[in-house]
This record gives sequence, structure tokens and C-alpha cells, in this order.
Amino acid sequence: MKIAIVCYPTFGGSGVVATELGIALAERGHEVHFVTYKQPVRLELLGNNIHFHEVHVPEYPLFRYQPYELALSSKLVDTIKLYGIELLHVHYAIPHAYAGYMAKKMLKEKGIYIPMITTLHGTDITLVGNHPFYKPAVTFSINKSDVVTSVSEDLKQKTLDIFDVEQDIAVIPNFIDSTKYSSDYTDCQRSLMANEEEKIITHISNFRKVKRIPDVVKVFNEVQKKVPAKLIMVGEGPEKEHAELMCEELGIVDKVLFLGNSNEIDRILCFSDLFLLPSESESFGLAALEAMINKVAVISSNAGGVPEVNKHGVSGFLSDVGDIEDMAKNALYLLSDDTILEEFKNNAQQIATNFDILNILPLYEEVYERAYKSRFKNSY
Repeated sequence: MKIAIVCYPTFGGSGVVATELGIALAERGHEVHFVTYKQPVRLELLGNNIHFHEVHVPEYPLFRYQPYELALSSKLVDTIKLYGIELLHVHYAIPHAYAGYMAKKMLKEKGIYIPMITTLHGTDITLVGNHPFYKPAVTFSINKSDVVTSVSEDLKQKTLDIFDVEQDIAVIPNFIDSTKYSSDYTDCQRSLMANEEEKIITHISNFRKVKRIPDVVKVFNEVQKKVPAKLIMVGEGPEKEHAELMCEELGIVDKVLFLGNSNEIDRILCFSDLFLLPSESESFGLAALEAMINKVAVISSNAGGVPEVNKHGVSGFLSDVGDIEDMAKNALYLLSDDTILEEFKNNAQQIATNFDILNILPLYEEVYERAYKSRFKNSY
């Protein structure tokens, strides 16, 4: 099948999932075309079955903000016609499903029907979508999709609660490719990051307010008072500078490493004993899943879809959002006993294998087949 995938090409979870999905589809013989404004960060190689088409947004002085949706729609029309694309998979309702629908309408004028699958990842629903200004556009985009999927049961329910959805929503969880994660690196030496007696705690995110970065620092501060430890902070975003200032005020600068964005998440996680994810909102918790497949226990909030990934008392612990004391207590429980910590690490890795791409990919292929068959109805 010839599939066009539209996603954000950045370090965010939705872009990572969309890119890994496209790569896996290509390995199974599908022809995959990524259409976005730059090459996705996880898309390292192009080949016979993987193609990238850049969306150029021309500068025009009339517009205060350049119309990306218009450029994307036009690029989709050209790509679909030129390469004979059979199916369009967009990640995020707006602007991607909105642009995808406009492309569908333009193609219909040429007698071409292209089914569109929209995958909801969270921000389009819980943050952007819930804003009254965007709500009509999000509702329209969802209902005009041929098939809609969400990455967790929690996100599906939030979508149904917030919007007047006429579509069924299939839950297909995020995934990891377990074959790409290994702790057997010859250069995975803990001494590069911490002393032998120190435990290593890691946080990875886009450092937005919703990630509650100050909570990460506060939890770590409580932990390091009782257990020798280092905190590794991976990512970039608006809350990073505040976190750095907090570390100075608390006198723990020498115990915290800010590494910025990285394409070597697995190498960083191979150092780690514990992963902190105290987010206010998480549609799924892909960062936690990546930690778990690397045999890292997780201390997280119970927000959104995280409890569907991190199993309380098995792979880690869940706490109410903002409950620093409980998160620190749970972290200390794990870090104070190596036997218990190893048990939780093993459990985390075992649970993560349930989300291996080989288990999830057939669910997407089933949805693709259903959407592809719908082209004969020509019902939009």
C-alpha cells in the first residue's frame, strides 16, 4: 500500500511514533511518504520504500503568520497525484487533519478519493482542542476523518467528553521497537555520569509547563538528601531555565546534568535507575515506556493514560499530580534496596514488551485496510 504520513517532525512523542510507524510499515513492504516541513528527527535513512517531501511555506508580506495549512494541503494534493498515494494518515487533528480534509476535497474534484486516518495524540484534544477558538475546527476535522484512532483509553474518553464526535474511535496505543533498545553498549559506563555509589534518576521531556519540571527538581532534591544520587535532565523547552535556577537555589547544581535534546535516548537510559514523570497531563506516556523497555523503574503521576503504561507497585509507582512527598517516598523505597529496585526494573521491561511494535503494527494495518475499502463508498 502507498501511504502518506503527516506529522510534526520534532522530538515530541507524536512525531517519534509517526516516524517509527512509517519505518516499520516500509520494512513490511509498504511505500511510505512523509509529508512535513522538515525531515523527522527519527528518520535517519531514506530508501526505496521511504520518501520525504518537504512542505515549503512561501513568504508573503500580507500574512502576519504564514499559512502552513494551505501549503500542506497543496503539497498533499501534488504528492498524492504524483506518487499514486492510496491512503493518508495524519497525526494530530489540527492542523493536519484539517489540511488533509482540504486535500481530499481538492482531489475529489479530480475524481480521486483518498481515505484519511487521523490519530489523536493528546495536545490537539486536551490543550488546543479544548480552547473555544479551536473547538469547531477540531470537531470538524475528527468527524470528517474516515477513521479516528487515539493512543489511550483515557484520551478517547476525553475526546468524547469534550467534542460532539460522530465517529467511532479505535484505541491503538503508542509503541516501541524493543529490538532497537539494548543495555549492552560497551560505552555504557555509569562512571561517565555518576560516582559508583550514586543512583541515577532521569527525566526526558519538552520542558513545557504541563510536564511540571519544578516537581522533578523537588522530588530529586528530597531523594538526594537520603540517597546519593544524580539527576539527568534531557530535553529543551520553556521551563528549562527555571529548573536550572531552582537547582542553584537548592544548592544541587553539581548533582544535576542538563543534556539538552538527544537522539541517543537509549544510551542515556542505560545509565538510569529511575525515571521521573510527574506530568499534569499525559495522553499516553511514551517517555515512560521508553524508560521501561530500557529496564528503568518509573515514578510518575497518575495523569491521563500513564496508568495504562506504568503499573502501580509493579513497574513503578503512581501518585496524584503535585504530590511531591509521595513521589519522593516511593522513589526512596526503590532506591534504598537494590533487590527491590532490580525486581521493579525487570517488571518494567517485561510490561514494556507488551507495547512492542510487532504487537501494535497489525492493529494499524487492520485500520488501514478498513479505511482503504471505504474508498469505494466515496461518501464525503
